[in-house]
Amino acid sequence: MSNPRHHLRNMNILAFVLVFFIIASGVVGYMLIENFSFLEALYMTIITIGTVGFKEVHTLSEGGMIFTVILIVFSLGIFAYALSLIASNVIEGHLSRLIFGYRIKTKLKKMENHVIICGFGRNGKQAVHDLKNSNQKVVIIDSKEEVLKEIDQLGYAYIYGDATEEDTLIRAGIMKAKAIISTFPNDADNLYVSLTAKSLNNRIEVISRASSETSEKKLKLAGIDHIITPEKVGGTRMAMLVMHPDLVEFLQAIAIDGHDEHNLIELQCDNLPDEMKHVSIGDLQVRKLSGANIIGIKREDGTFDVNPSPDTLIKAGTKLFVLGTPDQIKKMESIYKGAV
Repeated sequence: MSNPRHHLRNMNILAFVLVFFIIASGVVGYMLIENFSFLEALYMTIITIGTVGFKEVHTLSEGGMIFTVILIVFSLGIFAYALSLIASNVIEGHLSRLIFGYRIKTKLKKMENHVIICGFGRNGKQAVHDLKNSNQKVVIIDSKEEVLKEIDQLGYAYIYGDATEEDTLIRAGIMKAKAIISTFPNDADNLYVSLTAKSLNNRIEVISRASSETSEKKLKLAGIDHIITPEKVGGTRMAMLVMHPDLVEFLQAIAIDGHDEHNLIELQCDNLPDEMKHVSIGDLQVRKLSGANIIGIKREDGTFDVNPSPDTLIKAGTKLFVLGTPDQIKKMESIYKGAV
């Protein structure tokens, strides 16, 4: 699908090339026919094209007169065409921005259970990439013009504005969003975004970046759900590569909600069909029906259990972590509709 912005830029380039071509043709023509110097030829070309009626540099020969007539006719046509291109591009560009803005507003009105990404830097881009690969609905908030142009070209829904302001978060659909990720390098901005988001929607899950342990503690005290410190995560991963390289490689081979050979997904037990609620893990028959394996559970009290027993009862708020191949995951999606 062609990008409207690319089309507009190409039309503007064409208009410039046409104007340059007629000026260059006039200069070369006068230099060859009348033996004018470059400056004299340029002067004659400009006053001819501009139809300003200034005196000629020298009296023109018959050939020069014929060339001047041809130059005027072609320049009038080319300039008229070039101006029409520029005018249409201005109008078309304005209309395309209005249409795109309307489409985003319409899309946001219908959007729910989406994820709001604040900041489209390195961390923000990676978060958007992974969420899109998992078919999650995403809205990006940023205030930098050059960044918005990139987001626009990628075709993502976005909001122009300051993510620390309530109005911006409201326009991004904070009331209906399921999560918000704040990726700003400034910890104060991340703290303010997180607190504002919680004040507008206390059910929303907030994930925030922190650049230091001090900021991480402040975010924890503020009640933020998940805090990521990139430097700490990166350092831990590098140390693990030294101590347990094969284990790290195995974990890297497991994609979360992805399309790789091994996939790890989360099964929301509250969304299971009624006949599958309040039963044991063994009664669900996950391995028998799909071939996938339950490798962990998060209980209703927030505690985790690795490799739970088949006799473990499923209660309200329980989440199961299931490992399987893409085909096995597809089978699970068809069996446990709405829970995967």
